[in-house]
Parts: sequence; C-alpha cells; structure tokens
Amino acid sequence: MKMKVMMFSNVRFGWFAIGLLVMVSLVGGVSGAETQSRYLTGKGNDDPVLWDFFCTKGRKSGTWTKIGVPSQWEQQGFGNYDYGNDHHYRPKGVEHHDEEGIYRRNFQIPQAWKGKRVRIVFEGVMTDAQVRVNGQLAGPIHQGGFYRFAYEITSLLKAGENQLEVHVCKVSKNKTVEMAERQADYWVLGGIFRPVFLEALPQEYIDWASVDAKADGSFDLDVFIVGAKGADRLRAQIVDSQGDALGEPFSSPVGAGVKKVSVSTKVRGHQTWTAETPHLYTVRLDLMSGDRCLHRIERKFGFRTVELKAKQGVFVNGRKIRLKGVNRHCFWPETGRTVSRALSYQDARLIKEMNMNAVRMSHYPPDKHFLEACDELGLYVINELCGWSQPAYDTEVGERLVGELVRRDQMHPSILFWANGNEGGWNTELDDDYALWDKQNRVVIHPWSLFNEIDTKHYPNYSFLEGMAKREQVFMPTEFLHGLYDGGSGSGLNDYWNLILQHEHAAGGFLWVFADEGIVRTDRNGEIDLAGNRAPDGLVGPHREKEGSFFTVKEIWSPVQVSMVSTAESGFSGKVQVENRYDFTNLDTCTLAWEKLRYTISGEEVVQRGRLDCPVVAPGERTQLLLPGDWSSTQALRVRVTNGKKQELFTWCWSLQPPNPLALCGLAGRDKQTVQVEESPGRLRARVGDFTADFDPRTGLLMGMASGAKVIPLSRGPRLAHLMELLPESQTLIRQRYDGDVLVLDVEGVNGGLNGLIWKIHPQGYLEMQCSYGGNEDDETYAFHGVTFDFPEQGVLGKRWLGQGPYRVWQNRMRGPQFGLWQCEYNDAVPGKHWPLPEFKGYFADMHWLELQRDEGNLNVVTNQSGLFARVFEPRNGTEPLHTRTANFDGGVSFLHAIPAIGTKFHAADQRGPSGLPTKIKGKQQIHLIFFPS
Repeated sequence: MKMKVMMFSNVRFGWFAIGLLVMVSLVGGVSGAETQSRYLTGKGNDDPVLWDFFCTKGRKSGTWTKIGVPSQWEQQGFGNYDYGNDHHYRPKGVEHHDEEGIYRRNFQIPQAWKGKRVRIVFEGVMTDAQVRVNGQLAGPIHQGGFYRFAYEITSLLKAGENQLEVHVCKVSKNKTVEMAERQADYWVLGGIFRPVFLEALPQEYIDWASVDAKADGSFDLDVFIVGAKGADRLRAQIVDSQGDALGEPFSSPVGAGVKKVSVSTKVRGHQTWTAETPHLYTVRLDLMSGDRCLHRIERKFGFRTVELKAKQGVFVNGRKIRLKGVNRHCFWPETGRTVSRALSYQDARLIKEMNMNAVRMSHYPPDKHFLEACDELGLYVINELCGWSQPAYDTEVGERLVGELVRRDQMHPSILFWANGNEGGWNTELDDDYALWDKQNRVVIHPWSLFNEIDTKHYPNYSFLEGMAKREQVFMPTEFLHGLYDGGSGSGLNDYWNLILQHEHAAGGFLWVFADEGIVRTDRNGEIDLAGNRAPDGLVGPHREKEGSFFTVKEIWSPVQVSMVSTAESGFSGKVQVENRYDFTNLDTCTLAWEKLRYTISGEEVVQRGRLDCPVVAPGERTQLLLPGDWSSTQALRVRVTNGKKQELFTWCWSLQPPNPLALCGLAGRDKQTVQVEESPGRLRARVGDFTADFDPRTGLLMGMASGAKVIPLSRGPRLAHLMELLPESQTLIRQRYDGDVLVLDVEGVNGGLNGLIWKIHPQGYLEMQCSYGGNEDDETYAFHGVTFDFPEQGVLGKRWLGQGPYRVWQNRMRGPQFGLWQCEYNDAVPGKHWPLPEFKGYFADMHWLELQRDEGNLNVVTNQSGLFARVFEPRNGTEPLHTRTANFDGGVSFLHAIPAIGTKFHAADQRGPSGLPTKIKGKQQIHLIFFPS
C-alpha cells in the first residue's frame, strides 16, 4: 500500500470534499456555524445563469458574447462536435476539435462572510480548467472533466466587485487524460457543464468524512479537519429521517493542528439499507470549542454490510443478492452532459420501474444528485473512474482523481464497488488508492476483466454462460446483451437470466445501455444525432421514450413472478403460481389484483374483479393461490402485482380461450344474401351484395376484396412466407361447390407452396380461409413459418388488434407485451433512431383480431386459433444494423406460426441462447382466418 498525505490544507486547490454538505441548523447553539453557499451558475440544465464567454474556434468564435452556465458550449451554438473514438465526426488528421472557451463572471462577497474562509467549487469542467480570481491564479490547472474540485480563494478576494475567469480547454493538454476521457465511445463535449458555487467556512472547519456503518449497528467515522486551533472535540449524533436521535451523542477529542479525528458508536433499533429497503440516516457533526459550535455539517448514510465472497457471490447484510443492472450515461439531448436533479430522479425511477436494482456509472462519476437518488430510491451502484482502453490516466493525475472521486462519494450507501476504468483503461498503480480514502475498503473491479476474484467479462455468449459451472470465480458481466436499435437488451435476456439463476456464484449483470445517447445538433437544425450506429443502444430513447425491451426487462426482472397453473384435462381452474424473487422482502408485503375479461370489437369488459393480500412467502420460495369463481367461460385473466408502496411490479394478461370470431366482430348477426360467382378471363369473383372477393384462377390466390366503393387491396396470398417466388401456375385447379348457402372453393395443386387451400364465401358477406403447409417427416427449419399476403403500406392510418401488445415481439423477446385490445396509429419507428412508440410495424403475438385502418376501407382479420403471429409490414432497419437486421421476406401482412429472433450489436441471435435459434416445425400446420372489410 502506498502512503499518501491525507489532507491538502496548505494547497489552495487541495480541498476536495464535502459532497454538497447540507448546512441546516437543526438545534440551538449553532447559528452561523453552518457552511454557507452561493451559486454562481444555475444548478442544472433547467436554470442556467448567463456569463460572459469567448470561444476561440469554430462556430460563434472570435467575439465576446453570453453563454448559459452550466452547459456544454456546443449545445449553445459554439465550437464543433466530436464523438470520442469515431473519426467520422472530425476532419482527416484532426484528433479532436480543440476550441477553448474563456468564461467571466463578476460577483460580490456578502458582508456576513467577513472573517470566513471562502472557496470556489466546480462540480465538473470539460476538460482542463485554469481559474483566476481578480487576475490571479486560484491554483494549479485542474485536469479531468468529471470530477469535483475546489480552490480556497480567501486571499484573492477584495471588497465590492470581484471577477472570476475560467479558461477551459476542451482537449486536455495531458495526453492520458485525453485518452482516458475523450477517446471513448460516447459524445465528448466542452465547457463548464456542472454547477459552480462559493462556500463560506469558519477558520476551523470539517472538510470531509469517511464512514463505515455496518448492518449490525456499528458506526465508525473518520473526520478530516482544517485549521484546528481552538477546537477541543468533535461531537456526533445520528438522527433518523424524522430528525429523532438514534442512540446517544458520541465524541472524540480534538487538539490544535489535528487533521483527522475518528469517532465510533454502536446503535440498536436501526433499520438497514438495501435496494429493497433504502433506509437512510443522517450523522450530524459538530466541531466544538467548549460549548460553542465552530462548524456543523450533516451527511446521509445507511447501515449496511457488503461482502464479495469468493466462489459464492455478492452479499449485502449477510444475504446473497443478484444485481439486475444497467449502464447509464449522464445525458440529455438538448443539453448533453448537463442535466438536473429532476432528471437524475426521473432516470432512477425509470430504472426502478424496470424492476432493476442496480446501475453502473458508465464511464465516469455521475452528478451528485443521481447518487442521492440511488440512496433514496434504492439502487446498488458501481461508481467508476473514467478510463477507456489504454493508455489510462498517468499515476500523478490518476491519484488525484481517485481522491476526488472517493472523497465526494464515499458516504453513499448505494455504492457497492469502485471501478478503476473500463475495458483495459486502468492504471493498476491506482488499485490500492481507493482504500486510502474509503474507510469501507470497497472492492475495486476492472470492468470486462477477472480481478479481485470477480469476473466482469463483457458480452459473453450463451455458451460461455453454460460453462459457468466449471469456473469458480464470481461472475458478473458489467456489460452484456449490447442494445442496438430494437435488438439486444431484452432480446435473449430470458435465456441468459434463467442460466444465471441456476448458478450460485453468478451475481447478475448490467445491460448495455439505459438510454439512446442522441444529441440535438445545433448545427443541423435540431437533428438528433446518434453517431450512426454508435449510440442508438438504449432501453429508452433520448427523451426517455420507453422502447419494447423496457417492458421485457420489467417482466423478466419482476421480483414477483406469476404464472397460470393449468392442465391438459381441465385447463385453467383459477390457480396461479406466485414466486418470490426478492432478495430480502417477504411476499406478504405485496398485493395481487385480478380481473376476468371479455372482449368485443368495441372494447374490453371486466366481468369480475378481486384482490388478494399475498401470503407469507420467503425470498426464493413459491406458492399457489386460488382465484375464486368459475373460469370455464372466461376469455382472459389479468393479474396486477403491487409492492408495499403500492407501486406496480408487473401486470400480466393471459388469453384463456379464444373468443368466437363471428361473435367478436358481430358477423353472425348479419343478414344473409345469396352468394354468386362471376367468372372472366384471369379472374374468379364471388359476390354477396356489395361485398366481392376476387381470386386468380391460375393460382387459387386472393386478388383483392371490396365492399361497394371500399377497396381492400389484400392480394397474392396465401403463400408461404419463406417462398420468394410462386410455383408454376399450370398446377392449380379450383373446384366450386356449395355447402348449404356457403360457396366453397377447393384449390387443388395449390400455388404459393401450400399443400391445401379452401376458400369459403359466406352469405353474411365475409371470406373464410383454411390452408395448410408442411407435413414432411423431417423437421423444417426457417426463420419464420406461415403465410403472407401483399398489402400496400401506403394509405394505412392505424391498426386495432386483439392480441399481445402494444409492443412488437421477436422470437427471443416474447415477454413484456400482454394480451389485450390495442390501438396504434401508423408510424415508421426505428427504435434507437425514430421514437413514435409503440412501433406500428413488426410481429405481434397471439393475434385474434386485426383491423388495418385506411381511408379507402379497413381490412379485418379474425381467427379462433391461439398462438398465431401477425406480421404488419417489414420493420425498417437502422443505419448499419449489424446483427439487428430484420429478416426480410415478401408480402405486407403475414400470419405465422414462428417468427425470427433478433441479435445484439455484436452477436447474431443464434449465439444468444435457445430462443435465438431458427424454429423447427414438424408435421402439417393449419391456418384458419376470416377476412371482411369495414
């Protein structure tokens, strides 16, 4: 272990501390002893303050003007854009655009601050910052864009007006800082992008503190003091969220020149912190001189014990946990990495809404308020020193930045691990530096590598996971299932997670990534730029639009899993299985609400509803519940589970028996008319009143339908979806017959690759189709199985359907969408590129009724078959889709028994688990559909 000086009181910029210490007087006797603060900027992207600004190159350069602070200057129309390691975004031979910015702001010091120490605090500046006050340097240039730093400026101040000048270099003069932070796979921007504020402190003050608060109530705290002279003791008191004392006050003596004081106690009656039970306490620290309080600070913390047990896993408070996590950037499209407290809490709540319990800071320390959100709402955190491949930070800079990182964030109970860089971007000489500042001595990891008995391998394929049983190290991929457009993330997660649950030493993992990192380009009329295929990776869009995988993750990672219990003999009789996948919480804190449902074409009807308080079921256990009533005629069951805070965990809806298609759409009640046949060269027409259906006598395939002036251009079907060309026409023969008043067309030698096709034209004015395909003794393996029709996309306004929705599915992303009656306006969404969600196009599961809406007339398709997929047009690919390219086949509307899977950014679907393999179908397959216009 290297030995280092723990305080920097003799160096102006050497204060690092205090993590936006909350300075509030809670009891008498401390008036004026709190740190006082004054912001020189706004607190986030929602309240910037204008400063004077000069940009040296690029847009709006060469003249003094105004800029809102905090901000990224590119988003204010200055300079030029760069995407870290993508050379497409900068001129040939130019590493990065290297404009610099000079900021100026005048300020006054309140009279009440006379006799106090004053320091200026920067929460984050990209990338090198030289600070002057009244023309004099405040201290050494700070290098490192994502870290809090400060200077004591007391001796530089004067009465009345003072001038602050900050010279910012976007490209760091330190090559290792430039490589670690800016040659990375994300947008790299410039400016004072986090808040700046002044603080007034007494001459003797508490600088920062480092805590170790265990689950058993033991509390140990190192407190670092500056200027100790008259102080004689440090007094501490722990209080709960209501301000009530937990235990007695405790203290330690302080003498002149003392820089570090340790205090400890042990409390009883406390509540522990976990992601499921985020109980927070506050320690109130008073630096005392006799009965007088010289300085008071308050810091929040939680009682919890974190252990990494070799060959076993990650433990919190003595219990094994599995991390259901995601990587997150600090980012907003209009403002880059300048965000706000409200946005941090919004993101944390969205992560919790997906039933995640963990988040990795990728690839730099976040805004302080995001960690506060994780503490308060309950999310486990990996906090990361910036670093991207090699070279990493040099040791001199790295040591300073590790100190800045840990001193700011050490007391957050949400933080389980420190990450020393990313994907090779670590300086191993820094590995032992974290413990110098962290009293808890948290485990340091190297994301994507095996280090400290934990394997964090990135993007393991499914076969690697299958081999986990042969490896003994704790396994926790800090990136897996890389998203791209609609692929990755939720696609393949069910296979992965089932394997992870089977292995004791599998500690979970972190999906890539939370949000598409799209930036609003101020030089391109507000275009949202995702750097080609580099940044459209998210579970949510740039403005937090929920994409399909959001709901897949929400269902798979729900801590309560509900499934129907049914038998082949009796079907569903009201029993559901409920499994508790919490790590700490008993099921009796949850509530289950259920509804029996019935559907008509006009809407959903709740036949009966009820509510059950869940019984006592420990984590890892399961039970069965009996829902009351007769379920023999119920069409669908909806079950909604909420936690103890009345927050939805997930809502399931299952189709129990398909509705009668004629009753569903009101066809049975129509008046009957005579079915007539009209034959002409190249056309066979069946007519019922003003309803007509046309068939090609050479192929037996449908040519179109109409109802009066309403033309329904459904044609060239059914034909096998995987058959790109029709068979020779001469093989087909259509035989006409009547079954009562129903016209039947038996198609022999059917075209389109089928081995059977029957059309029935009913006197109520609708068309029925029965077809079959397959039947070989050998398995037939294709990406998709079923039939397709031509149907033009142009003119389609929207769709309604009864089936799973509202989001589309892939073979390896079936979970998330639920059975119901849905409506969606037409859109051409490409998740990760365009975000009018849910997507209109794609594959939709368990379809019983589909209405494609057009001005010229609506196409309706109904079926009593369960398990059919409807494909509505071909989903559009994003730029360079790699392994997320959609499987292209002919036809606009298809009805399928099997559909394709989708891959991730780096791997094809078949490397992501069994559900990513092409589907094998053996034996004859039947499809039964009814068509009618409206």
